[in-house]
Amino acid sequence: MIRLLADSPLLLLFLVSAVGFLVGRLRIGGFHLGVAAVLFVGLGAGAVDPALQLPEFVPAFGLALFVYTVGLSSGPGFFASLRRRGLRDAGLAAGALLVAAALAALAGRLAGLRGAVVAGIFAGATTSTPALASALEVIKSAPEAAREALSSGAVVGYSVTYPLGVLGALGAIGLFQRLFRLDPDAEAQSRRGAGAAAPRLTNVTVRVTRDEALGAPAGEIRQRHGLHVLFGRMRRGQQLAIATDATVFERGDLVGVIGGEDDVSAAALLLGEATTEHLEFDRSLIDFRRMFVSRPGVTERPLRALRLPERFGAIVTRVRRGDVELLPDDKTELELGDLVRVVAPRERMEAVARYLGDSFKAISEIDVITFSLGIAVGLLIGAAPIPLPGGAPIKLGFAGGPLLAGLVLGRLGRTGPLVWTLPFSANLTLRQLGVVMFLAGVGTRSGTSFARTLQQGGAAALIGSGAAITAVVAAGTLIVGHRLLRIPMGALTGMLAGIQTQPAVLAFSLEQARSDAPNTGYASVYPVATLVKIIAAQLLVRLL
Repeated sequence: MIRLLADSPLLLLFLVSAVGFLVGRLRIGGFHLGVAAVLFVGLGAGAVDPALQLPEFVPAFGLALFVYTVGLSSGPGFFASLRRRGLRDAGLAAGALLVAAALAALAGRLAGLRGAVVAGIFAGATTSTPALASALEVIKSAPEAAREALSSGAVVGYSVTYPLGVLGALGAIGLFQRLFRLDPDAEAQSRRGAGAAAPRLTNVTVRVTRDEALGAPAGEIRQRHGLHVLFGRMRRGQQLAIATDATVFERGDLVGVIGGEDDVSAAALLLGEATTEHLEFDRSLIDFRRMFVSRPGVTERPLRALRLPERFGAIVTRVRRGDVELLPDDKTELELGDLVRVVAPRERMEAVARYLGDSFKAISEIDVITFSLGIAVGLLIGAAPIPLPGGAPIKLGFAGGPLLAGLVLGRLGRTGPLVWTLPFSANLTLRQLGVVMFLAGVGTRSGTSFARTLQQGGAAALIGSGAAITAVVAAGTLIVGHRLLRIPMGALTGMLAGIQTQPAVLAFSLEQARSDAPNTGYASVYPVATLVKIIAAQLLVRLL
């Protein structure tokens, strides 16, 4: 069996991946390793026999896929967060990670560890796969005789500190929520009152009876009273039509109002009174249909620029992106893979479908030209040396270059006819494939050294160093963020998950917060944290 696996790298890759995912689903006390288990299964395979190693191309290719797709999906949110509270959030994340890097360097000095091992400890304590990859990228420039030992040292440092990196962050969140005596339900309610993301969308038919709803266009009424709703169908007498921003309501009109429950209730009070009628049940003249956005020409442009009411007499009333349903407005930009609900005259529905694309097959494909160009740009950025004081340049490498390119291109969305973004489902698939290839590759290539370190009893210093780094980062982030910067705990726990770049911590934060606040915090610091860790890992290798 060992010979068969050694002679068939593809078989080894898929076997390690499959077993890793099975192990990652095992829960102990509510905690599971998830995709990170692929690394440990790869280490086990490499420990069995040195011949069980995947080619170097496998982890390099996987890493480029992973970080580029993360950048594409994070780009819009990252740059938006910089405009709102970027200096505060980025400063907290960068400060915590610089402290972590300093602690790693101190531990390395005290324990007499090589720079590669210290970089691995830093990457594992902060659970950062791109940081590990960045360190390995620097090690490639080392003399060939020392290269293998340095690479193995980095992976071993990462492997033995990674589990505590996850557990330490989870424990810190639970501990400090109790120490601060926080009420997650009260904080979630306060966040909703401060204008958080709209809850699940609902649809209510309202009869217009109040004077405040008369004499002005519907769009003006909505803006004047700050109503985050959409008007859909309307019936005047026996005539059924679609309400647009230019529609002027008359007393007795029946209007479909779409939005969150609180917003719909406010709109009903302003317009008149809610009724039990359902205008959407009458599909004789005005119909509705779910459509996939699969035509690149309509993406990354605000809905007002598409002019659907003028062209087709149609409106988009809901946008489903991944697992989230959004209420669109005239500034909403559609993305490839969005599932939109369109209300339109029956005879124009097919024309709208052709305009948006409505092809499930198309959203499962990627534009190979823009995808390849984007990664190529990222690799070129990663290969460019960045001079530092003292004459020791660093490179962003396979981890930082594609990430930076993905962030910028994800924010741009399109350049003329070139659409850089990927359909949501395709992005997730490529991201998962990339991280699995990377973890399986580095695991199998370092398994022998990992086993040797454990046998020689050299793991205690590594584990202790990693635990200390994780504890200081987690506790420091929560104390400084909550006590000094007055960041709500829900968003702050998401920021800690972003600083750790750890989805398991984010999932735990969401369960604790009982709101979407951790998602916001996570997105605001994830790209900054990733870039800081990539650079810090390279500096640790070079300077120690």
